[in-house]
Amino acid sequence: MKKNILLLGLIFLTLAGVKAQDSNNFKVAKSIEIFSGVMNQLNLNYVDTIKPVKLTQTAIEDMLAKMDPYTVYVPAKNMADFNLMLSGIYGGIGAMIQKQGDWVVITEPYKGFPAQKAGMKAGDKIIAINGKSAKGLSSLAVSKLLKGDPGSSLKMTIRHYGASNDTTLEVTRQQIKIPNVPFYGVIGKNIGYIRLNQFNPNAANDVRNAFTDLKENHDIKGVILDLRSNGGGLLNEAVKIANIFVKKGQTIVTTKGKIPSSDRDYKTPGPVLDRKIPLAILVNGNTASASEIVSGSMQDLDRGVIIGQRTFGKGLVQNTVPIPYGGKLKITIAKYYIPSGRCIQAIDYFDRGKNGRPKRVPDSLTHLFHTADGRPVRDGGGIKPDIVMKPQEFSQVSADLYAQNYIFDFANEFCLHHKSIAPPLQFRISDSTFQQFKKFVLDKGFSYKTETGALIKRLEQSAQRENYLKALQPTIDSLQKELETEKKRDLDKHKNEIKEMLRVEIATRYYYEWGKTASSLINDNEIAKAIDILSNKEKYNAILGGPKKKKK
Repeated sequence: MKKNILLLGLIFLTLAGVKAQDSNNFKVAKSIEIFSGVMNQLNLNYVDTIKPVKLTQTAIEDMLAKMDPYTVYVPAKNMADFNLMLSGIYGGIGAMIQKQGDWVVITEPYKGFPAQKAGMKAGDKIIAINGKSAKGLSSLAVSKLLKGDPGSSLKMTIRHYGASNDTTLEVTRQQIKIPNVPFYGVIGKNIGYIRLNQFNPNAANDVRNAFTDLKENHDIKGVILDLRSNGGGLLNEAVKIANIFVKKGQTIVTTKGKIPSSDRDYKTPGPVLDRKIPLAILVNGNTASASEIVSGSMQDLDRGVIIGQRTFGKGLVQNTVPIPYGGKLKITIAKYYIPSGRCIQAIDYFDRGKNGRPKRVPDSLTHLFHTADGRPVRDGGGIKPDIVMKPQEFSQVSADLYAQNYIFDFANEFCLHHKSIAPPLQFRISDSTFQQFKKFVLDKGFSYKTETGALIKRLEQSAQRENYLKALQPTIDSLQKELETEKKRDLDKHKNEIKEMLRVEIATRYYYEWGKTASSLINDNEIAKAIDILSNKEKYNAILGGPKKKKK
């Protein structure tokens, strides 16, 4: 009897689902017919000639704006940029650029690629491309001119930093592949470190090769996988990276969507490389998607210690489908679930507040799950680290020095007078160099806005409006003078963090991306915490050991 009731219930739910889908299909067909009718009437009767392509694009973009931000329409004209985003490979000169004033400037050439081989350095202005002046062009416009088929050539007129004359260079474009692993090495005492920037094709092989080298040639006793600010990428690469540390056949992620083909279990495909070596994974608020699959699965399987800040919380899976006339729709087809069964999606895009913004899933509505060994974890809101640490926060003066390019420009000046520096992990900013930087900054009239300054300004405006200004002006002037004096002292108050920023920027000039990453590891609190835990077996095991679910 119970079986019959259960069967009838399943039949009812199936029929209800079919009926609901049929109703939705009718509404879609009706909506398309209405849209087509409106477009036809506009075309026939509107007083001016309409622009149907632009109107359709606007309609599509507004419609998709009501969905999640990962569901986007890519018209045929934008497919090249879309494919670049997916692959990380393009034809170009291999350099980062930035608009500074009237000119676009080289900010970081990639080692071994055309820009660097042609002698371009950070700070060089791009004066002209193929004889066309680049003055006033945006970074995007210059980027498009620099890109092209690998093997094709272009002429670039460059003004090297500190030079008064221009130099014209002939550069041959080549295929540019942004490295998945910009740096790996040994830090601390026998602790390996691997920085993974993205999950593009071959990311897993790059991590595997780095780990193999560290293990076989450096006798490491633990490994740090740094996924901070890694926005993710290919799901399959995440599964293969997990496979480095867990056995073959282990389910790493499960996807569930509307159509049966979206429902899949992704299992580790090959033999494990090392199931026992202590593992620490670094994450932050910009760790998302495939990065969360790796960090979340290692947490759920009690295979590694997660350190840092709560991750972004992207538990949605996208696929691309063709659209007529050469376009594509990148569409969210499923949610993903890591080994404990939880989905870590943090934002409900269909629950929006009065301001129209989607809401985060509140902690009160999250659900309890357990890791393989019984530790409690929750869904919603990303991956909460096992060791939560406060993110490094820069002072206002440091942030403004960076944003106004004082750090960037001084690094260029430094390079004009120093042919070489110590390796990144040994290089330090001396006190004399810091004093040179202070003089450089103050001579250029560095100033920045503070909340206190804004309050003094508002006080002055209020006093004028209320006719108190004459009486209060001396006090206001005195406050302003004292504030400016204190702001100059800020350079010394925040000396250590300014030195850190200078060290990383200067190391990048000599050692490129590898040097930038290596230099940034010095005085990194999260790195220090990971080394401490990996170097202490009792601490490591205590974190992975509990508290656990009570056995019934």
